[in-house]
Amino acid sequence: MSIRGKSIFATLAVMLIATAPAWSQSLLKRLDPDKDGTVDLAEAKSAASNLFDKLDRDHDGTLDKRELRGRVNAKDFAAADPDNDGTLDKNEFLALVEKRFNAANPDNDGTIDAKELKSAPGRSLARLLN
Repeated sequence: MSIRGKSIFATLAVMLIATAPAWSQSLLKRLDPDKDGTVDLAEAKSAASNLFDKLDRDHDGTLDKRELRGRVNAKDFAAADPDNDGTLDKNEFLALVEKRFNAANPDNDGTIDAKELKSAPGRSLARLLN
């Protein structure tokens, strides 16, 4: 790679890193209706329930992989679909949200702050709820 190419690549990397805190703060604000700076499981599940209803465009009470639009990889989808019907009903979807929430909450304080949201498990939860 040329010096110019490396310079462009480095600039893009710095820009992405710089936007991560703003991104997590923005999501945190959207998921935090009581404005306490954290998201608890009830707030995450409330946001997930609303998102489920929005994504369920055919109103059949389930989400298939197409409706989830890349929020869940195949492995996680299979694990979240215990009845193996190829869809997630709302309870299965909320169970997946709870699993990702718990993974993003390593201190087990029942809340996720901006720092935890920026972790790999936090980003996984964010991808599911975005």
